[in-house]
Amino acid sequence: MPEDDHLAALVTALRAAGCVFAEDEAELLRQAASDDEELAALLARRVAGEPLEHVVGWAAFDGLRVAVEPGVFVPRRRSEALVAVAAGLVGRGATVLDLCCGSGALGLAVATRVPGVALHAADVDPVAVRVARGNLEPVGGRVHQGDLFGALPAALRRTLDLVVANVPYVPHDELGLMPREARDHEPAVALDGGADGLDLLRRMAAEAAAWLAPGGSLVSEVNPAQVPAASAALAAGGLVVRTVEPEDDDETVVLVGTLPAAGGARS
Repeated sequence: MPEDDHLAALVTALRAAGCVFAEDEAELLRQAASDDEELAALLARRVAGEPLEHVVGWAAFDGLRVAVEPGVFVPRRRSEALVAVAAGLVGRGATVLDLCCGSGALGLAVATRVPGVALHAADVDPVAVRVARGNLEPVGGRVHQGDLFGALPAALRRTLDLVVANVPYVPHDELGLMPREARDHEPAVALDGGADGLDLLRRMAAEAAAWLAPGGSLVSEVNPAQVPAASAALAAGGLVVRTVEPEDDDETVVLVGTLPAAGGARS
């Protein structure tokens, strides 16, 4: 089959499966395949509803290619606003934690924007930890497995200049409204935020002050309706809260909770 006809056939199959950006996806699939047999297998996975990023093995995020694989949360472009805010809070030599890290995309993006940070990451999911190690160890990152701050070595207490955390914030009863490729192919632990979507954020906020250095900040994201409750949780944890509303995204708000520079840490 001529090359143009081959590409057209890919585009037709992807459009029939409901892929909005069929032309772009066809080219990415073709680049990812080593031969026609592999291309057919990749196309079948995509047409069956698997996320494109899982199929090709990487996600575009903040100008980077972040490795992902089936069973791992795919970083969302909207979280680039979270990265921009977080990176503006630290400089070379800062100690940074990517909490609930998934693939490690947030930590990798911050470390790329701010060279010379001491980067740590943590996740409860062993698959995510393995993938994050592949992404972060080449830039000197250390990845820990466990539940929230409980994953970390005790030596990191009160040393973190920045915690960047895209914790799950979808209310449990709204999981069914998410796109099928997320519902069916991403781990529930990375999506389900409990009754109102803030279960993990509240736990994180309650523990953060014991791990932040004085003047350090926790940066996360929520949807606009969650801002009052999320802000209250951070404030109850001893943090001074401000919000940032991305100019090009009215569905996400970045929360920044900062530990006062003196007298704010608690054990």
